[in-house]
Amino acid sequence: MLDGFATGASFTILTVQAKYLLGLKIPRHQGYGTVVVTWINIFANIHKTNLCDLITSATCIIILVAGKEIQERYKDRLKIPLPTELVVVAGATLASHFGEFNTRYHSSISGHIPTGFIPPQVPAFSMMSRVALDGIPVAVISFAFTVLLSEMFAKKHGYTVRPNQEMVAIGLCNVVPSFFHCFTTSAALAKTMVKDSTGCQTQVSSLISALVVLLVLLFFAPYFQALQKCVLACIIIVSLRGALRKFRDVPAKWRASRTDAIVWLVAMSATALISVELGLLVGIVFSMSCIIYETQNPKVSLLGRINDTNLYEDIEEYKNLTAPSRVKIFRFQ
Repeated sequence: MLDGFATGASFTILTVQAKYLLGLKIPRHQGYGTVVVTWINIFANIHKTNLCDLITSATCIIILVAGKEIQERYKDRLKIPLPTELVVVAGATLASHFGEFNTRYHSSISGHIPTGFIPPQVPAFSMMSRVALDGIPVAVISFAFTVLLSEMFAKKHGYTVRPNQEMVAIGLCNVVPSFFHCFTTSAALAKTMVKDSTGCQTQVSSLISALVVLLVLLFFAPYFQALQKCVLACIIIVSLRGALRKFRDVPAKWRASRTDAIVWLVAMSATALISVELGLLVGIVFSMSCIIYETQNPKVSLLGRINDTNLYEDIEEYKNLTAPSRVKIFRFQ
């Protein structure tokens, strides 16, 4: 269920970023069916593709994928990860600035980025009655999404996660920023994939990321005005390769356990085709339903002896087994 949910969310993120690769200016769909509606709009407006953005996207993807392949192939020899994303951002910014891509070719760029912080204010508690009902599902989804992502990467890298600790952390990360007009804090699949693909392993990476963002907000934002939006989209999409590769594992999942494969497909499809929130809910409910069904329909079998040994196995699964003549050995799993 976790793999299916992550893959469906990855496909949703890829879909949202796809329009930037082509330089299309189509409205972002809100609500259910984002993937379907967005792809319909993309193909309906594909004749408006910006050639400059398309060429830039193709170049950036080739460089990023090449960097990832070199990183994976020679990771034992490389003492530090290749800063491919940083090189791409710096090079693309310089090329866009000196080439005047926005003026000459109407390429979509980041544009003006406001610097500084909004002065802190006490949250308006008078609004609580209006936002409390919407706040509950936001809190549940943000917590569940964070734990699911944590479990997914914990499984990948071989460590354990304590959900209670995550809940305390998310609570603090929402209480403190509430005085600074911040968004709701939660795990971000795209950013997590980017950091994982670049070799980040400890909390130091988050500290460095925060410091870099702080410097950008305070000082460096004007230098990124010329950066094309398609470059950022390329970095996000390339970082999703690992999650999207899960599609190749479906046949193996089906051979190992049809129930698990169906759970994966349902969670992935619901997340991608309906919405991330409902996809998570559908995946959990369907997974629990499958568990209940399995417990109510346990496997039963008659056993036979293997040649002249004291080992017994299911006579329907193995050949040349000898069933006892006067006794039936019944196994209830």
